[in-house]
Formats: sequence, C-alpha cells, structure tokens
Amino acid sequence: MDTRGVCALTLLLACVCPLICGASWMGLGLTSAGVPELPGCRGLSLSDHQRELCLRKPFLVPSLRDGARLAVAECQNQFRHERWNCSTSSEPPLFGYELTSGTKETAFIHAVMAAGLVHAITRTCSQGNVSECGCDARLQSGGSVTEGWHWGGCSDHIQYGTWFSRKFIDNLPKNSSARRESYTLSTMNQHNSEAGRQAIEQTMSTDCRCHGVSGSCAVRTCWRMMAPFERVGTYLKERYERSIQVPNQSRKKPRRKEQSRPVDKYQLVYLNKSPNYCVEDRRRGIAGTQGRRCNRASAGPDSCSLLCCGRGYNTRVERHVQRCECKFVWCCYVRCRRCESMNDMHTCK
Repeated sequence: MDTRGVCALTLLLACVCPLICGASWMGLGLTSAGVPELPGCRGLSLSDHQRELCLRKPFLVPSLRDGARLAVAECQNQFRHERWNCSTSSEPPLFGYELTSGTKETAFIHAVMAAGLVHAITRTCSQGNVSECGCDARLQSGGSVTEGWHWGGCSDHIQYGTWFSRKFIDNLPKNSSARRESYTLSTMNQHNSEAGRQAIEQTMSTDCRCHGVSGSCAVRTCWRMMAPFERVGTYLKERYERSIQVPNQSRKKPRRKEQSRPVDKYQLVYLNKSPNYCVEDRRRGIAGTQGRRCNRASAGPDSCSLLCCGRGYNTRVERHVQRCECKFVWCCYVRCRRCESMNDMHTCK
C-alpha cells in the first residue's frame, strides 16, 4: 500500500470521537481484504480505556475486527432497500452524520455494533480459541433424564461476550437508563448499545440432539445457541421501527411526541427526528437517493415512488447474459447454452 493509502486508513480508524460514540473501533468494519492488519493493538485508534483493555486482552483483537465487520455488513443488509442504506464513507468518516445525530439510525448503529461484538467474542469462546472463556457449563448439570432430555454439549457463553462489550464500548458510569427522565447523546448511545446486547440473548435458541437405538429419540441432549447474526439484525430492525423518542436533556421543554415514561432495556430510543435522506448533503454524509435502483412493481420502501422521493425515475434496458440448460457430457465436461435476456432497470432521478 502506498503512503496515501496508509494515511487514508489511519484517518479512517481515527475519525470517530471516542468521547461521543465510545467506539472508534467501528472503523474496523470498513477494512478490506487488501489492507494489511497489524498484530495486537497496534494501528488501532482507541480511547484510553479501550487501549488499556486491548493491551490486557490482545487475543481478542481479531474478534474486535470480526464484530465490527459483522455489524456493518448486517446494517447494510437490513437497510439495503431504504432511503438511508447504512452507507459508509471516509468523508465524513464511517457513518457520517448519522453516528452522532441522535436519530433512529444512530440508535440502530450503536445497537448493531454492540451486538456484533458480543456475537464475535462469544463465537470465539465457543470455538475454544482462547483460554479465558469457553462454553457455558452452568446448564450441563440441569435437565431431567426421566423426562427424556438433559443439558449438554457446548452452550454459547454470552455472559463473557456481553461483559467485554460493556467494558469496551460503554464509557459512562453504570446506571439504569430505564429510569431516566431525559437523555444526552452519550446516555442514549449507552442505552441502545445495551439493547443490542440484549438482542443476542433474546434471539438465542435451544438445539437438541437425539440419542437412542435405531435412531429413536429416547434421550435428547440440549444446549443453547446464538442465532445467526442476520436474525439478530432482523430483531433489531423491528426495534428500530418501533423506537421511542425520549426527552433531550439539552432542550428546556420536551416535545409533544417524546416519551416521558420509563423505557425498558430492550427498546431503542432516539433524541432527534430523522431527515428524509432524499437529497445529497456531503457535509452531513447523506448520500441522497439519486441514481439508486428502485423497484417499479414494489409497494415497499424500495418502490420507485418512495425511494425516489417523488422526483421520478429513469428506465433503461439492461442486457443480461448467463449460462443455461447445462448438461453433463460423458466424459468429462459440462456443455451449456448461452442465454440472453433484456430487463428494464429503473433508477431514481
């Protein structure tokens, strides 16, 4: 990589203010396969308490990278058809305006990043890759053989992953956010990070394996497993859709729609109303929807009427070539036809 590339990567990793968002490690979610990774904690722009924790537990650095990448990819997957599509860029850095805007999108970002870290750390523990943690053995003595099942196997030990995520991301005194009367951006982010961690536990499932003669299920061994992260992302997207606006401590008078009663730890909360994301705003990192592909036949958020914000759309014919009607020919190759199709592609004006 040339000097400019190294400088750009350093700027990317250093861009997120740890005092505001508490997690400059988020930039790790954007590193590509072509970027060399420095061993240990070197090359990571971290806050003081994150660097101290990293130096004490350098064996978890690969999980930090995995958690960030997992979260960024799932954010983009969940919002791929929306006006805001969880876009990432280096100017403004990372998620741009949305990382510190206090909107519903900010809430989702912090929740999914915290969840991604729990998921990656827990998976590392369950795979036996580190000596400090492993499977959750607390359940193995439970269950009832007389009822035809017992706990066993390797249950995912999310307690360690949850502990590390709290220790690494949260930089505020521990408190009960559910009892708050008003929020700052920092306490809002802390609340949503905890909601992301709770999403891992809420989406866990119980898996069982049968034991018995000739395939009978006389006895089952059961264990607890984390859900695939896509299911966690879907869970958090549902919470995003039902997120609650809470009083902003910086405003003297709460707005009419702001939630004044306590909220629980599973809910996402936000301070400020989201923009419509229709028009590009480079200063705030809003990409706009011009040029985005839309679906003319859809009635959902990817429809041309909603995604294009009423500006209309352009249509062009796209030629698509692929192999088809493949047959195995003895011996020993596959013969295929070359099929062409013409499809309409619609993009927002």
